[in-house]
Amino acid sequence: MVAWAVVTASLALLLAVAAGYLAAHVAFDWLARRYLIVSGAEYLVLGILLGPQVSGLLSETVISNLAPVVTLALGWTGMIVGAQLELRELIMRPAREFRIAFAESSMTFLVVAALEFVALRSPLSDTSAGALIAAVATGAMAVASSGVGIALVADVVGASARVLDQLRMSARIDVVVAIVIFGLMLCVHHAPAPTSRPLTTTEWAVVCAALGVVGGTLFHIFLGDTPDRDRLFVALVGGIVTVTGAAAYLRLSPLLAALFFGVVLVNTTARPAALLETLTRVERPFYFVLLIFGGATWVPSHRSLIAPVLLFLLARAASKIGGSRLAARMNGALGELGEHWGRGLLGQGRIAIAIGLSYVYQEDLPYQNLVFTIAIASMLVTEFLSARIARAAVTAHLDHGEA
Repeated sequence: MVAWAVVTASLALLLAVAAGYLAAHVAFDWLARRYLIVSGAEYLVLGILLGPQVSGLLSETVISNLAPVVTLALGWTGMIVGAQLELRELIMRPAREFRIAFAESSMTFLVVAALEFVALRSPLSDTSAGALIAAVATGAMAVASSGVGIALVADVVGASARVLDQLRMSARIDVVVAIVIFGLMLCVHHAPAPTSRPLTTTEWAVVCAALGVVGGTLFHIFLGDTPDRDRLFVALVGGIVTVTGAAAYLRLSPLLAALFFGVVLVNTTARPAALLETLTRVERPFYFVLLIFGGATWVPSHRSLIAPVLLFLLARAASKIGGSRLAARMNGALGELGEHWGRGLLGQGRIAIAIGLSYVYQEDLPYQNLVFTIAIASMLVTEFLSARIARAAVTAHLDHGEA
């Protein structure tokens, strides 16, 4: 009976993902270009409707049995982020772009994490340690920005502007910083793992990085620069399953391990364009799986969550806008970028959901439902409007003479 329920739910999930994939290629692509609507949040809602909190079509047992699929989706997300860090391309970018991006992401993390720590420590937490862990996780989620809306705006506006270059770079750096912060947090607060002796934080960080580096190196040695993209895809799936599976088994971050895996791949292959095309060709199905399972996994928090959620939304928006303005001013680029260029970074994107899911999958972390609720609320609030806000920021600056 349980097996039949798993099969039924799996078929329903496959049909939902297939329908969503076709809709994304037909309806949502048209809607995106016509009305600047970034698709994604609707799959979270679909997951909530399919999950145990509403219809129960995806029960807790089914979600648990299909957890390896989610781990694969998490790994694929991290691998794509790492594959965008091609050193040959990055060294050609002005150093000021990196300084602005890292300054903005650092300020966003510090502001949001500090405010959430105060909010959680006062009425909710029995210990400072639990509040600090949850605050760091929410701070990491706050840093992440979606590049989808920015790319859509660049395509629709059709302008080549300094502000667009900075927005692309900042969004890319933001997701890397978010993944690294969360991954290091899991190394600091590490659950018991099957090792002969307790490892230090530094050793766990080295192990997590080594999983991706060694996996990527072995992948390159045995597969090389094969022109067969079907073979490349199958090998990538096998490689990322191994890396993320090992990271999950050791209670480390699959996102961080997969990021290192992607970095090694893109910087060792002679065909980086073919690698990126193979990764992005199936990006949407994995993205939809991640969002649907994210919605189905969500469980309302038993504690008061309105204040921390609202605080996160307001603090993230204020720190993104204010931090980006301050970062541009510190680097003498405020005149080139405009005062409101940071509004283009308000889109939350998939990395927040990926971090939230990874947080939920760790058994001993505090405030799991609250942290995941914050991730879902932020994406639902920002995703539909992110492209429109980004366009307003870009066109406002272009109207003042930037082209």
